[in-house]
Amino acid sequence: MLPTIEQIMAARGAIAGIAMRTPLVPLNAPVDGPQIFLKLENLQPTGSFKLRGAAALLADAKPEELAEGIVTASAGNMGKNAAWFARRLGVPCTVLVPPTAPEAKISAIQHLGAHVMKVSADDWWQAFETRRAEGVDGVFIHAFDDPAVMAGNGTIGLEIAEELADVSAVLVPWGGGGLSCGIATALRSVSPATKVFAAEVATAAPLHAALAAGLPVTVDFEPSFVDGIGSKTVLAPMYERAVELGIDALVAPVAEVAAALRTLLEHNRVLAEGAGATGVACALAAARDGRFGAGDTVVCVVSGGMIGLDTLAGLLA
Repeated sequence: MLPTIEQIMAARGAIAGIAMRTPLVPLNAPVDGPQIFLKLENLQPTGSFKLRGAAALLADAKPEELAEGIVTASAGNMGKNAAWFARRLGVPCTVLVPPTAPEAKISAIQHLGAHVMKVSADDWWQAFETRRAEGVDGVFIHAFDDPAVMAGNGTIGLEIAEELADVSAVLVPWGGGGLSCGIATALRSVSPATKVFAAEVATAAPLHAALAAGLPVTVDFEPSFVDGIGSKTVLAPMYERAVELGIDALVAPVAEVAAALRTLLEHNRVLAEGAGATGVACALAAARDGRFGAGDTVVCVVSGGMIGLDTLAGLLA
């Protein structure tokens, strides 16, 4: 089920004072063709857009449920946001992380007092399907497949439409799909001409493959510094929502994502993690090949900025 525009409007009120209205700024790098803007979700207090969805979901949770704690499965960003809320509420938090979760994100979760459970990739994915962690009680925050979470994410779409007229396209990093579907749902009501593209990295692009095949398929997965997005497949409900919303997919090689990350730092002094730079990489490629041209206005959602300093130093070198 997708959230309604009324639920997204309500989520805006629920997260006010918790998640910030992030800046929407031009990309300062020279680009032939379209105007490219950046929606800077990396500036949220927790470093990523996940704060919006977590805040919207927990606003409806009952106190007796929250007393048992908060549980989530995450490669890092939702885990940090769940831990941030648990500390704020004074309740325990458990985060299931896959083998590919970067140590920088694990350390950030633990620093906030949460318990990290390292599980296999299959067990981690199963938690998304069952919406629970074996032997752990508490409110489960699904990182993407939840109407409340998508409603919180959809508030980004409202902000974009209010600040920028006639947006041609919004490029959104695709992890599980909750960010893309939330934003697309909002824009379908407030800016229906705006196209939403899921931005994926070539080493793990399950939505692009699913759209080509007409159903979710399994793709090869190669870990990279782009750790916040990418998986072996797309959950069937998220694929169906993407099709319903008319979301298309663009794919960038890892090298182009690294170049986009450096572009953001050099020209805008914006620090993004790999997932956050993927939309920019896709936008720049689409400008070069003419998919986006003069007269187009393109917004890239810079979804987060949680990147390890050693990883960043290696990319810059």
